[in-house]
Amino acid sequence: MAQMSVSGESGSSSNAWPSKLRRMRALVMKETRQIVRDPSSIAIGAVLPLILILLFGYGLSLDVKNVPIAIVMEFPTPEAVDFAAGFQLSPYFHPFMMRSMPPAQQQLLEHRVDGILRIPADFSRHLVAGDAEVQLIVHGGDANRARIIEGYVQGIVGVWAARLASQGSANPVQPVNVQARLWFNEANDSSYFLVPGLVVLVMTLIGGLLTAMVMAREWERGTLESMFVTPVRSDEILLGKTLPYFVLALFGFVLCVLSAKFLFHVPLRGSMWVLLGASMLYVLVALGIGLLISSWVKNQLVASQLTMLVTFMPAFMLSGFLFDLRSMPTIVRMITYVLPARYYVALLQSVFLAGDVWSVIIPNTLILAGMAAALALGSRAVMHKTLA
Repeated sequence: MAQMSVSGESGSSSNAWPSKLRRMRALVMKETRQIVRDPSSIAIGAVLPLILILLFGYGLSLDVKNVPIAIVMEFPTPEAVDFAAGFQLSPYFHPFMMRSMPPAQQQLLEHRVDGILRIPADFSRHLVAGDAEVQLIVHGGDANRARIIEGYVQGIVGVWAARLASQGSANPVQPVNVQARLWFNEANDSSYFLVPGLVVLVMTLIGGLLTAMVMAREWERGTLESMFVTPVRSDEILLGKTLPYFVLALFGFVLCVLSAKFLFHVPLRGSMWVLLGASMLYVLVALGIGLLISSWVKNQLVASQLTMLVTFMPAFMLSGFLFDLRSMPTIVRMITYVLPARYYVALLQSVFLAGDVWSVIIPNTLILAGMAAALALGSRAVMHKTLA
């Protein structure tokens, strides 16, 4: 079938720009009204960010506290009671005192406790002899949690042993005091790590998913073909479609920043302008990906699924938002270098927690800017104002 190409030029060059701006304004107003009338756009652009903020901020935590643990004290000597008191006073454990192993083992089998600490009946006698031991059994279903619990137990035992040694000797040798500090997260709160990364998910959903769906919807309804017979140019269609969603994504960004600052008290040590500039670049990248996907598949269902697969899942799993990239296999780690979310997460964590570290900000910003430019050119190339 022959192709019919419709020229976008109208009028002389002297009044080209005023005409272009009028067409752009009309397209932006039309798309803005479409967003206001579409409940799904409002849900994804405003309601979903709030839900994600509450879920990740309050519901998801990487901190290990109040660990249920069974303490089996076979014979309650003063030394054994003093030893168990360290776990009862610790904020990291929620101990259940027991007298024998069988009920404790049943609790562990039913996963009602995460570990068993057994204090044998001859604990005091061996303590005097200098060879006292306790047994620790930890549920290994979650290997990382098990290692953390084991470290907590060893820490409490070490503090108790040092205190006992200093009290029991005429000339006690004081243990070495380790004065530890946590840089960038003095509160040792996982929300410092999770909440900045949440901005990535919100920007990805609004920028990528909404754009892909709206363009695919226009293809399905045939309204783009109607635009093609008007004087509107391809780049004007692209800008008119993306500008309202760009503003909507920035609205989600503001929600995330305000929530991080006032709900979860995450510090913002860097410049707000740097954070805003990096976020605007990432939104442009997400918009470009959505435009490319919708121009290719031209179906809302397929476009939404493909966008989730290409943008949201990598941003969630392979960006450093939840998992350390250095612990991944080499092949997977190499794949992350083509994901824009990787660079945005690095920028967010640096600006929020460490400040304006330019050795981190500049290279990641340049990569995002290059991706945004490449995707803009690609979207312009595939958006032909042509009817086949």
